[in-house]
Amino acid sequence: MRDLRPDGPLVYERLSDPILVRRAKDGDKLALAALCDRHSPRVHRIAQHVLRDPEDACDAAQESLVKLVQRVGQFRGQSQFSTWLHRLVVNTCKDVAQERFARRTEVLLEDTRVARDADPVRELAAAETRRELGRCLAELPPAQAQVVGLKDAFDVPFEEISSATGMPVGTAKCYAHRGRNGLRERLSA
Repeated sequence: MRDLRPDGPLVYERLSDPILVRRAKDGDKLALAALCDRHSPRVHRIAQHVLRDPEDACDAAQESLVKLVQRVGQFRGQSQFSTWLHRLVVNTCKDVAQERFARRTEVLLEDTRVARDADPVRELAAAETRRELGRCLAELPPAQAQVVGLKDAFDVPFEEISSATGMPVGTAKCYAHRGRNGLRERLSA
């Protein structure tokens, strides 16, 4: 691995988000590319979680990355970059969902798609587990459910959860603990 030295090449992968954002705002295309590469997996995970449809999620993720390129100059730095990007992705997913709702679809006579893992029983069991988890999550107090969702589904750091929700970090950690315990109790009942 190369290290960052004043006289050596600049290794964009090692730069922090704030530095990459500043450089991208100043027109550094390599910094912008590094931001996109770094956050692309997370953008795809968020889109998949919000939309549930792989094709729509892929479209929303790509559209979100295009918006990132177009709008990075609008990032004011009042929150973490990942928080700003998360909101951008969720809003893009809402737009895609509205477009999908507005589209007219033709009913297929026969669904010839192949299951991704070729095990429909396993897919059905996983879908039932997701439904049950969603039902149990909805039974939790809203603040606990929000923290558990952000932390466990999206791997958002407690500091970002705190800044996004306005609750202290310790409270967010406590809600995550209580929410997880509540889910365990409900799922084992």
